[in-house]
Amino acid sequence: MKEMDYVWHLRAKMAEQGMFATTDLQPRLAERGVSLSREQTYRLVTGHPQRLSMSILIALCDILGCTPNDLIEPRIVEASNQKVAGETLSPKSRVTARRTTINRPGTTP
Repeated sequence: MKEMDYVWHLRAKMAEQGMFATTDLQPRLAERGVSLSREQTYRLVTGHPQRLSMSILIALCDILGCTPNDLIEPRIVEASNQKVAGETLSPKSRVTARRTTINRPGTTP
């Protein structure tokens, strides 16, 4: 099975343009009609966005003078469905049981 992933190069592209703070990007986005809060801009630059609107992507490409291919590098990884003897499970695939307590109004635990 193949797993799809990508590498987000926004921070590197910003550095190539001399922009080293997320606050450098916010007014330039606003000039292009993209209104993001300080926190949203920070997450866009430092994180790994799962959803990205086309207007933001186009604005970023315009600001940085690049193409979407320069910002997003797809990665395809072959993943095995079979567990090999002695192999440990990744933290994502571990399932842990947790006891749940339901407290109803008017009753004391």
